[in-house]
Amino acid sequence: MNYAEIFVISFLGSLVALVCVSFAAYHFSSSDSEESAIRDIANLRVPKLHGNKNKSSKQGGGEKVKAPKQPKQLPPKEIVTQLDQDVEHAPHMYPRLPILPVFPEIPNSDTLIKETLSGTPTIAGIVALLHNFVGEFHDLNKNLSAEKSPPAQIVRKLFNLIEDKLLPLDAAYRGETIFPVREDGSIFMSLASFREYLLKETLVAAFTNAESPDKLFIGAVVQNCFGKVNDDGSIDTTGEPCRTGFVVTGKNAAGRDQVTVSDAPPDKNGIEEFCTDPEFKNYCDSGQVRVMYVHEPEAVGPAMARYYASKLWGGETYFVQTDSHLQFAKHWDSKYIAEVKVTKNYPKSVLSAYPPGFTAVAGETQTVAETSGARLCSCEFSRSEIEQDIIRINTGSGYRGTETKPTQIPFIAAGFFFAHANFLRDVPFDPLMPWCFMGEEIALSVRAWTSGWNIYAPRKNLIKHQYRPGRMGLPKFWEGVNRLYRGSGASNNNLQGKVIQRVKNLIGYKEASMEALKASNDLFLLNDSEHYGVGRERTLQDYMEWTGIDMEKKQCPNIKWCNKGELE
Repeated sequence: MNYAEIFVISFLGSLVALVCVSFAAYHFSSSDSEESAIRDIANLRVPKLHGNKNKSSKQGGGEKVKAPKQPKQLPPKEIVTQLDQDVEHAPHMYPRLPILPVFPEIPNSDTLIKETLSGTPTIAGIVALLHNFVGEFHDLNKNLSAEKSPPAQIVRKLFNLIEDKLLPLDAAYRGETIFPVREDGSIFMSLASFREYLLKETLVAAFTNAESPDKLFIGAVVQNCFGKVNDDGSIDTTGEPCRTGFVVTGKNAAGRDQVTVSDAPPDKNGIEEFCTDPEFKNYCDSGQVRVMYVHEPEAVGPAMARYYASKLWGGETYFVQTDSHLQFAKHWDSKYIAEVKVTKNYPKSVLSAYPPGFTAVAGETQTVAETSGARLCSCEFSRSEIEQDIIRINTGSGYRGTETKPTQIPFIAAGFFFAHANFLRDVPFDPLMPWCFMGEEIALSVRAWTSGWNIYAPRKNLIKHQYRPGRMGLPKFWEGVNRLYRGSGASNNNLQGKVIQRVKNLIGYKEASMEALKASNDLFLLNDSEHYGVGRERTLQDYMEWTGIDMEKKQCPNIKWCNKGELE
């Protein structure tokens, strides 16, 4: 290298250094420079963020970071370090989703929704879209109730609204996850709660017993009676605008339980209780708790709520779906991760079980003592007229404690399963299952297994579940549905009776075949079912032969290979 070249390189290096110093001096010259820096970090937006198709990451593109159209709220100083990292690696977290008060306004929501549907998704944009849908559903419900609409019309109208407002979001990211999966050991917990009095206790137990609480993220769908909803959308919380469940208040002349439904004050909001508790507030401030709110009349069953909750996922490594009344063992998070990783089919492995039960006391949490797990090895065709012969699953044999690996089972329990987040890509939740209380478990099982996912029973119980017999008097979602449509001849039973044909068609019931539904003018129930149906890795016939389920005779056998733990 000659002297001229050395001189040019030295000159250019000095010039770059001078520009950087000048920019820094200009940028931080104000007296509140630290807060300005925080604002700049919080306001960064990346113009394009694609989902993850389990391929190599897309790099570059040369696009510049754009300034936001509206200023974002200044985040607490104590989370700036994490915020800095999140903006760089997870720009879809910004603007930060507000979680309080209930039904919080999301600034610039129309733009965020448009960006989300056009390939630049954000959590805030997704929740804004979901809240818009629920708002329109609320108006539709009022009209359908006032008009005393028959069940068939109610189902058709809601299907039309779902297809118009929710399916475009699913279509925009079909075959991929909405956000890239972060392979950092993080866990997303899907919590669908209905008028839940143990939501705070569940959150407290999950975080305090986690080995890595900083890697735990919650997506809660809070379906409550928040009060009387006025015509302008405001909520009147005075008095007792809500109703209890069927509370046992004595015995009748025949000696049977006598039940009463009474007026009640608004439900407590477990999210508010958790996020305003000084001991746990930091988890909410850091964005680890995401929330969507739903008024009780628009709460149409667990399948719909779990669809909403799945949309609160933000790129975490693992996806766990649970109920909202749980207790946890010490280090449950790292132990479930280790358990799923040791399965033979990982990463396409699902852990699932019916947890043992516990008796709850509001305000108290207990650490679960680990016990041997049980396998989901049995099923039966329901003989309930309401459930229309749908397949119900149940437990089989338990582990002895000497097994070196989890063994395969044929069923997924909707109240608890744990998997790699690519499950959301391969088995997206179906939004066209409103009012369904039964059927989601066998549908999930068939869809996951035929998509190449093996299902395993965890060897240890690391959670406990509060099972809720009717005599506890807790409200049920179908009670609200029945009150809403009283006088129209519609009830949750006959609404579910329509929609469950979608599940039965998926599983292969003859009475729900395409021909049968066409003959009854119900073919619309299968709209878009090709996107939420049997997978392409294995066939439905393969599943039925593997399990021994006889759809002709409607019989479930003793699944010996499952009870004996023969398949790893």
